[in-house]
Amino acid sequence: MHRARDKEFDVTHPELFWFAAVAAALFVGAAKGGLPMIALLSVPNMSLVMSPLQGAALLLPVYLISDAYGIWIYRHAFSRRNLAILAPATTIGVVAGYLFVGRIDENAVRIVIGAVGLTFLAMQMVSRLQGGAAARPADIPRGLFWGAVSGFTSFVSHAGGPAFQLYTLPQQLPKMTFAGTATILFAYVNLIKVPPYLALGLIGWGDMGSVLILSPVAIFGAWAGYRITRVIPERLFFILVEIALLLISLNLIWAGLRAG
Repeated sequence: MHRARDKEFDVTHPELFWFAAVAAALFVGAAKGGLPMIALLSVPNMSLVMSPLQGAALLLPVYLISDAYGIWIYRHAFSRRNLAILAPATTIGVVAGYLFVGRIDENAVRIVIGAVGLTFLAMQMVSRLQGGAAARPADIPRGLFWGAVSGFTSFVSHAGGPAFQLYTLPQQLPKMTFAGTATILFAYVNLIKVPPYLALGLIGWGDMGSVLILSPVAIFGAWAGYRITRVIPERLFFILVEIALLLISLNLIWAGLRAG
C-alpha cells in the first residue's frame, strides 16, 4: 500500500482493503455484464476502508476496463434511440456536476433521487393493481431530463442508475436490450467523467497497481453477470431490477440523512 493512501484509510488492516476491493470489482463487473442490481454494492464496500468518493475514484479505472468488455458483450443488444437521447443528456449532467461540485449538497441530491425512485416504484405498483400500463416509448423531453439527472448524480455520488431506470423501465424493453443500453450508456458516462476527475485530483497514477489487480476480477464478473442475465426469466429480471431500485433508493435516503 503506497504512502499516498496512509491518510485515506487504515493501512494497518490491508487484508480488509483487498477483501473489500476484490468484492467491489466483482460487483462492478457483474453490473456491466447485465446485473444492475449488483452495482449498489461496489462503492459501499470500498467505503469500509476509505471515503466513498475516494473509493469511487479508485474504482473508476476498473469501471472503464470492464466497460470495454461490456460494450463488446452487448454490441448487438441495445436501444439506439435511447442512447441517442441519453448520451448528450448525461453529458450535460456530468458537466453540471463538475461545475457545481463545490457548491452542491451531495446528501440533498441523494435524498431527492431516493425519494423519486420510491415514488416511481409506488406508481408502478398502483399501475399493476389497475391492470398494468401500456409501454411508453422513448421520448426526448423525458430523456433529456432524466439523462441529465443521471449524469449529474453519477458524477457527484455514482448513483446514476435510478434516474436511468425511471426513464427506461416504463418502456418495457426486452431484458437484453435494457441491460445492453445501460451498459453502453454508463460506459460512455464513466469515460467522460475521467477528465473532470483528473482535474479535481481524484484519480492518482499510484492507484494503477491496484487497478491492474482488480481489473481481471471485474472482467470475470462481467462474464458471469452476462451469463446469469441470459438465463434469468425476463419477468424475474425486471422484478430484481425494481428490487435493486428500491434498495438503492432507500440506501441513498439513509446515506443522505445520516451524513446530513
